[in-house]
Amino acid sequence: MKGGAVTDSQSTTPVRLLKPSEAALFLAVSERTIKRLTARGELPHVRVGRSMRFVMEDLLAYVAGNRRLSGG
Repeated sequence: MKGGAVTDSQSTTPVRLLKPSEAALFLAVSERTIKRLTARGELPHVRVGRSMRFVMEDLLAYVAGNRRLSGG
């Protein structure tokens, strides 16, 4: 597809893929942290050729899965 979009496996709705810099801005971390998280398998990503891209729903799931209710 054109424009960096893929389709959700459950529908034909295009999904916008985010660059590492955009994912870093969204998570308020550095691009280096993004690359570390993907290397450790903690943050799902998509490879488009040699480029790394992210799906917003995966970033939201990462945040939800790492929420802490207490101070620890």
